[in-house]
Amino acid sequence: MIQDFAPWIGACAAALTSLSYIPQVQKAWPRGSTDDLSLTMLVVLTSGLVCWIGYGLLKADWVIVAANSVGAALSASVLAFKYRDLRAGN
Repeated sequence: MIQDFAPWIGACAAALTSLSYIPQVQKAWPRGSTDDLSLTMLVVLTSGLVCWIGYGLLKADWVIVAANSVGAALSASVLAFKYRDLRAGN
């Protein structure tokens, strides 16, 4: 019976962790706002999320793929804002 809830628990966890990046994206959106963010951390995090997407595809696990796709997109956007600010000299 409890096993019936496992996909829902996984989906809930995936949604919460994926959406947790939204405040960081909002903070990084304005120009010059990424000074306190580590470039290395953003590269490693985004790369790790992309690896999780690959793993989810290999396992045919839609929760892993969906959650990490959202997380990777949000993390990549923060990474893009960081590069934007570095190129602008901030």
